Amino acid sequence: MHTSISNAQPWAPPSGADVEMVLVGPHWDAVRAPAGLGERALALLGGATGAVIADYNLVYWLIRPGSAQYWRRVRQVQTLGSGRVETSYIGVPPSDRTSGPYLHWRVPLGPGRYLTDADRLREALVRAAVAELGIGAGDDR
Repeated sequence: MHTSISNAQPWAPPSGADVEMVLVGPHWDAVRAPAGLGERALALLGGATGAVIADYNLVYWLIRPGSAQYWRRVRQVQTLGSGRVETSYIGVPPSDRTSGPYLHWRVPLGPGRYLTDADRLREALVRAAVAELGIGAGDDR
């Protein structure tokens, strides 16, 4: 499945061996979830996921800037980037770092695998939250 979205600015992960702190917003926004919830959402997304960064007990999806700006809150999930008052940075590993538990690509960047569709991601996260946290636990009201 093609998950690349063309209106984000061109971007590539660090080319060296070190993690790079990247400003969230210009190239992509990010959605952060705890690893257990994130793994459930990844299973629900299957091939529709874009690249995903993992860092110990957290996972981060890259999404089109501004695409989650008006999401209703999903329990244990945080959106970072465009339209937010606070500035956010996330650590981005080199493209060849694909195992952890330290910062790594849980789902590496690849041809046609860059950004995840925000609406599909939110749906998967809500379903994962209901399964993980119980009935009605997906949305905070």
